[in-house]
Amino acid sequence: MGGQVTDAVDALKSALERSNSTVLLPGSDGYEQSLKRWAESAEKKAAIVVQPTCAEAVSRAILFAREHGFEIAVKGGGHSTSGSSSTKGGLLVDLSKMRNVTVVPDGKMIIAEGGTIWEDVDLAASEHGLSTVGGTVNHTGVGGLTLGGGYGWLSGLYGLTIDNLLAVEVVLADGHILNATEDENPDLFWALRGAGQSFGVATSFTFRGYTQRDPVWGGLLAFTTDKLQSVVEFANNLAETTDGQSAIVIGFAAPAPARKPVVLAVAFYNGPKAEAEEYYKPLLNLNPVLNRTSDMPYKQVNAMLNGVSTHGDRKTQKGTAFMPPLSQTFAQSLLDDYLAFVRGVPDAIASVFLFEYFSQKKVIEISQTAMSFANRGLHSNILLGLRWTDKDNDAVCREWARTEAKKIDAELKKHIQDSRDGVGQYGNYDGIDAANAWDLFGVNTERVLALKNKYDPTNVFRKGAGRLFVE
Repeated sequence: MGGQVTDAVDALKSALERSNSTVLLPGSDGYEQSLKRWAESAEKKAAIVVQPTCAEAVSRAILFAREHGFEIAVKGGGHSTSGSSSTKGGLLVDLSKMRNVTVVPDGKMIIAEGGTIWEDVDLAASEHGLSTVGGTVNHTGVGGLTLGGGYGWLSGLYGLTIDNLLAVEVVLADGHILNATEDENPDLFWALRGAGQSFGVATSFTFRGYTQRDPVWGGLLAFTTDKLQSVVEFANNLAETTDGQSAIVIGFAAPAPARKPVVLAVAFYNGPKAEAEEYYKPLLNLNPVLNRTSDMPYKQVNAMLNGVSTHGDRKTQKGTAFMPPLSQTFAQSLLDDYLAFVRGVPDAIASVFLFEYFSQKKVIEISQTAMSFANRGLHSNILLGLRWTDKDNDAVCREWARTEAKKIDAELKKHIQDSRDGVGQYGNYDGIDAANAWDLFGVNTERVLALKNKYDPTNVFRKGAGRLFVE
């Protein structure tokens, strides 16, 4: 950095010290740790890292970056595999010092700062007997998941995370700090619920909370691959019959330590053990080779998938969708593809292929145009979560994920003919690979683009889906 910029950095440090915010440069204590991400392949060397403690510090950081021509990246939970929460040579806004959660029991509200992860929210809410719709991996960032929509174990009862969002404090590209609700800056609130990462830095979220019974029941089951048809049959029946009290994620994985491919099932029942085991009896009777189901407090539910979603290694995610009931023949062809892939690339044996059976009945009660999020429909998400260690396998792993997703998309298009039925793409899984804004925002695209031009006309927030907006 030149002398003028160095002087400006010193001035920024001095200004931010008043709020206990931190500015880190290469070589500073804590700099290398600030670059760590869920996926090692998404790590980049920032020129400057700002760790704010308040919205005002975020505003100063944004104005500094704009004045001196630095690209801006924002890191919450750091789960983006595309690298959109990292920047090479730019300014990183690292929200890891903003992890406070405040619960208002009487009003059933949960207020989470912008750097919180879902574990923070689940633990704080549980102290007051509350819950809300959160991420199914509890070290996922609240900000990233929420601003892109948010599916979870409670979606069958309460819809998406954004359907339970009451307010957002956001720092805009011009440094202004606004509160967005249905009544205050409603057009911005509309945009934040689905396209939010491209509109600013969210520093606080207020969620609607719900009284949560404890304990609930759930856990991980694994079956030999010859049980695939029976597992799919059970999941298809669950999707058709559940009133939202139950949900299941099935798929293919090779869990540690054996790393032997299995059919995975992660089950959830929002009720007592006796009811749950009766409901899941057809699945439990399939003689799983692994059964980790049990009673548990709800605060542990969003950790059930943590074992196949640990930090480290190189990763990519690709999202697509399927329309329940999932064809058993098609499911078998996907299992065959997965088995051929991990045999051909043994380094990728820790990869997962997941089908999310969360009831969409509450999700589709809300209009497709009520928020910028445009994926409301009876279809359900598929996540291709590839993981490997050797950089030389980057291209083959990413290409396989894209090819497999295209195969699934072709099958989905037999059921989704009109984007009013949902675009069939969940931006939090797939945003970086979308060809254009229409792929993610469908019937809402024109309004999303107009609001982007209003609130961020020079595309300051261009990471992730922001790359789809023309400057």
